[in-house]
Amino acid sequence: MPPHPETWLRVRPAGLYCEPGDFYIDPLRPVERAIITHAHADHARPGHNRVLASAETLAIMRARMGVERAGTSQQPLAQGETLTINDVAIQLIPAGHVLGSCQIVMDFQGSRAIVSGDYKRRADPTCSAFMPLPCDVFVTEATFGLPVFRHPNATDEIAKLLASLKLFPERTHVVGCYALGKTQRLIALLRQAGYDQPIYLHGALQKLCALYENFGIPLGDLRPATIAVRAELRGALVLAPPSAIADRWARRLDDPVTAAASGWMRIRQRAKSGGIELPLIISDHADWDELCTTIIDMQAPEIWITHGNEEALIHQATLMGRRARALRLIGYGEDDAA
Repeated sequence: MPPHPETWLRVRPAGLYCEPGDFYIDPLRPVERAIITHAHADHARPGHNRVLASAETLAIMRARMGVERAGTSQQPLAQGETLTINDVAIQLIPAGHVLGSCQIVMDFQGSRAIVSGDYKRRADPTCSAFMPLPCDVFVTEATFGLPVFRHPNATDEIAKLLASLKLFPERTHVVGCYALGKTQRLIALLRQAGYDQPIYLHGALQKLCALYENFGIPLGDLRPATIAVRAELRGALVLAPPSAIADRWARRLDDPVTAAASGWMRIRQRAKSGGIELPLIISDHADWDELCTTIIDMQAPEIWITHGNEEALIHQATLMGRRARALRLIGYGEDDAA
């Protein structure tokens, strides 16, 4: 009889721990051996000794935190390859969240568990699409684990932005978007929609855009959004971190249209309180329907939920005939990245 994953996957203070493999997945504090699903700061933390991840995730970690802090020893694993650590066979398969994001597949003595990390099921020209794979236990996020969260088509939201640019040709449009993943996806979607004008970037976004292009993802004409080119920014599109929207940096622009790209823009009060004139509901996380579809696609009789709106998804998974429970891992979830 194969051992149930609950006998070899444990929640410890540092995070989710695989006992036979002696490694953590997305640990919350420095550990000896870590496997990282993707490079967002709540999942990829500095100070680990040995780090295993996709080549793209390791490159992003080095860019964001420096070579030494990204792991004393860094080992890339190509998607689809298998590495065995202490009798646990490990694969990385696409999660569809951001560049390099992967689900962690663990096979041990005939039992399989898959940890999703963060993921989405929508098309994204900047990363590989989520790959379903049958397993015994599926460990999922639930950032948008409530029925109210049903994301619209991203191309429709891009059309709203382009329509506003046409309607207000003299105003600078400033879009708040997270530096890793959201920025590059927005640019790629704009290019797909036919927008071939220069896109101006806040300094905090430039490094990761260059890294994406180094990995073969074209983003077109990108320019620094400095106050020195203030006249050029009239009628232009500027991307900036969400925190910069309410900062003096944005206020120095001429009568800007403030926008934000996030799944949280579904909540009107959140957009209003943030002073967002043009909310764009574009998310890099699965919405309610995608979470439910993924539970079906993974064919797992048991669902574990790491973070987010756990109780609603537990109830839904139970109605779908699955056993479900919350791991209640504290420390995950970056609102601006959603």
